[in-house]
Amino acid sequence: MAAPLFLQDLYIYPVKSLGGIRVAQAELEPRGLRHDRRWLLVDEHNRFMTQRQMPEMALLRVAPAHNGFLLTHARRPDLLPLYIPFAATPERTLFVTIWDDMVFAWRGAREADEWLSEALGRSSKLVYMSDMVCRDVEPELNPEGHLVSFADGYPFLLIGQSSLDELNSRLAEPVLMDRFRPNLVFSGGKAFSEDTWEHFQVGELPFRAVRACGRCVMTTVDQRTAQKNPAGEPLRTLATYRSQGSKVMFGQNVTGPSRGLLRTGDPVQVQSLK
Repeated sequence: MAAPLFLQDLYIYPVKSLGGIRVAQAELEPRGLRHDRRWLLVDEHNRFMTQRQMPEMALLRVAPAHNGFLLTHARRPDLLPLYIPFAATPERTLFVTIWDDMVFAWRGAREADEWLSEALGRSSKLVYMSDMVCRDVEPELNPEGHLVSFADGYPFLLIGQSSLDELNSRLAEPVLMDRFRPNLVFSGGKAFSEDTWEHFQVGELPFRAVRACGRCVMTTVDQRTAQKNPAGEPLRTLATYRSQGSKVMFGQNVTGPSRGLLRTGDPVQVQSLK
C-alpha cells in the first residue's frame, strides 16, 4: 500500500525574493497564503528586484514579529533589525513593474527604503500590494479568474519532498528545499508524482495543479551564504533529466480557494490526473 500523502511544510515569503518563514498554519486569501509576497523591492526605475540579479538579497533574513516581521542582515550586525508591518498605508503610491505587469503599489516607510538601500548597496524601495490591486494569473490557463500577489505568476508553488530527495541523490552536495521557494511541501508518493496531478485536496480545500514551474539561476544561490554555485548546481543536474524545451522544471504552479486554513499535517488527496 502506498504511503499516505500529507502536508509536511508551509512557507510564506513576506517580501519577494527575501528569506521565507516556515509556519504551522496559514490562512488562504484571494492571492494565496496570507502575507505571502505582498511586499516587493523595486529599484530606481520602479522595477522589481530579485536574487536573479542580486543574490546578496539572500542575506536579508525574515523573522516573525507582532503584526509584522523583522528584517536582519546576516553579515551586518551594525544594521539594527528593521520592523515591517504586515500591510502598508496608502499615504504614498507609485506604479511598479513585475515581469510584464505594471501595477500600483503603496510605499513602505522611508526608513525602510533607507535601511534596504544601505543593506544592498543600491537604491531600493519597499512597496506593498493592496487588496485593490488585481494582478491576474495567466489568463489562458486561468478560467477561474484567480489573482496573484508579487509571486512570479501563481498563488501557490507545490513540491514533493520525494522530488527533492531524488534530486539530491544525483548531486555531490545536497541542497535544501529553500533553493526552490515552495509554499506547499508534501510527504509521501514517488518523486515527481506531482507532475501528474491536476485536482487535489489538502484537508478539505480544493487545489488545481496548472503547470510545471520553470526554474532559473536563483536555484543556484545558497540561501545561507548568497553565493552562486560555480558549477551551476542544482540547475545543471536538473537540466539533464527535467528539461522541457528550453526550460528546466521542478515543482507545480497551483491555484486554490480564496479562503480557508491550511495546517501542516493535513492529508493530501489526489482527485484527478492530467
